[in-house]
Amino acid sequence: MTDAVAELGLAGYYDYYDNPVKFVPTSGGGLAAWRLDLTTGGWRAANDIIDEIIFAREQEIFVLSPERFVQRVEEERGLSLSGEGPVFALYETVRAIAAPAIAERRPFTTEEAALIKGIRRRTFVMFEEQLQQAGDPAADPTIAS
Repeated sequence: MTDAVAELGLAGYYDYYDNPVKFVPTSGGGLAAWRLDLTTGGWRAANDIIDEIIFAREQEIFVLSPERFVQRVEEERGLSLSGEGPVFALYETVRAIAAPAIAERRPFTTEEAALIKGIRRRTFVMFEEQLQQAGDPAADPTIAS
């Protein structure tokens, strides 16, 4: 991380109008924003919203911890994407675990919440590794470490 970006605390994770966004330092000392693409599950450049997030002019912008960011990304991927393979089977597992609580309109039990959190951490790494292999420049499975 570059000194200026680190000193200002700008690199980080955000929820921007219910869409996960991450800021990462660039090799030239700047900052790049990447927004989750809900059609592909990958990352789309979003430098046009950097100022809006930094200066928080809107009410729908929240700072997230890395752990919460991973959970939000996987929540969105699990709701928005469908397909075949191990990641999608795990998304289906999360839906099956969550279904009783949703149907009963109750919070998740401690066990349900822990299972969902653990599965989402795993699917995040799996999905990000696939994105890296496909050449997505913003993919970073280490966030979930």
